[in-house]
Amino acid sequence: MNGIGGEEVMARAGAARPLEWKFAQVFGERAFGEEVQEVDIISAIEFDKTGDHLATGDRGGRVVLFNRTDTRDHGGNRRDLETADYSPSRHPEFHYKTEFQSHEPEFDYLKSLEIEEKINKIRWCQTANSALFLLSTNDKTIKFWKVQEKKVKKVCDMNVDPSKALGNGIVCSSISTSSKPCIANGGCVNRTFNYLSTGFSFPPGGIPFLHLPRVMSHETSLVARCRRIYAHAHDYHINSISNNSDGETFISADDLRINLWNLEISSQSFNIVDVKPANMEDLTEVITSAEFHPTHCNMLAYSSSKGSIRLIDLRQSALCDTHCKLFEELEAPTSRSFFTEIIASISDIKFSKDGRHILSRDYMTLKLWDINMESGPVATFQVHEHLRPKLCDLYENDSIFDKFECCLSGDGLRVATGSYSNLFRVFGCSEGSTEATTLEANKNPMRYVPKHV
Repeated sequence: MNGIGGEEVMARAGAARPLEWKFAQVFGERAFGEEVQEVDIISAIEFDKTGDHLATGDRGGRVVLFNRTDTRDHGGNRRDLETADYSPSRHPEFHYKTEFQSHEPEFDYLKSLEIEEKINKIRWCQTANSALFLLSTNDKTIKFWKVQEKKVKKVCDMNVDPSKALGNGIVCSSISTSSKPCIANGGCVNRTFNYLSTGFSFPPGGIPFLHLPRVMSHETSLVARCRRIYAHAHDYHINSISNNSDGETFISADDLRINLWNLEISSQSFNIVDVKPANMEDLTEVITSAEFHPTHCNMLAYSSSKGSIRLIDLRQSALCDTHCKLFEELEAPTSRSFFTEIIASISDIKFSKDGRHILSRDYMTLKLWDINMESGPVATFQVHEHLRPKLCDLYENDSIFDKFECCLSGDGLRVATGSYSNLFRVFGCSEGSTEATTLEANKNPMRYVPKHV
């Protein structure tokens, strides 16, 4: 699983006692024998900060939104519900909300390059006036979406038969064949009113009284509207987008550059990190992931293919060529091999909710870093150690270059990451914890999961 979440949602039962993982929901079930189309495969997934909304993006460029419904059925606020012991009948439930086409396939004629519609990343933005806002990106273009409920009014008690109405009403013009003199307000002396251009005729004696239109009901429908398009700012494929805590800016990163955007300005961005050398033959590392600090709007971190994480302060200079902190774990020269640099490449980083720790994922391990300690990670979790004897085979079939994402729980007590064969790993990261759980994202939750994985 390259992304945590996938099409399944796993929920836990029991907060005070040891975790007991329960199978909860499956999204996107298909009829028996029906093959899953490639465009339907999920490529990005993201919860909002409240945990009440879930967004998924697929290879067909679509974004599908789900909203949590179980919190509406029980009293109390969300924090009380989370701390309460959940029975199997009270696991989180998400229902389909809406979907929209975010990106379409494009062709760059200047570079003779096809740009596929696959959604690479989705990030939720701050909500306003009950509307949802989110950013979605493919390889080249970022879009800012607003999803809002629109009310449609149904009107009845009109003066005329609705079946004879045209458009939004009977706005008709009269036709008169006589040359009678006209009077004020557009009237005409001795005018014949029963012959209209719409074929409508008044009843004999005219309309006795006027019916005012009456609103019978309101229907709500969700409408997604693209508010901004941020394009033509990256020469290489976008691998990360991240919102700033100020609610006004965000960053986008490709292999060599990180750009800073204002949500309201799509015509320009500021290049804040540029690792492109004057001679591309001197290139030794690329940017693999970037993320803003969750609370300090001036701080952000980015990882590289050499296994290092750099923390930068936007207050130091406009172009952040230098870092304020560098996190890396140097391997002993005696243990180095041909694959050392390949498996050390970091594919994803995440800040903890309080911003004190950074979680990184390379091919073999998960590492938890304290931002106040640059000497090494405070914890290392083995994910693919059983694959070390097979690195040659993985290199030959390019599997060694696969990328996996990672995440931390809201309370900071657990970390999770994906693996192969629909498996993902969950580790306890609190002091003294030995928790290590392997879960399978499968419709049959009773399947045996090998312990060595």
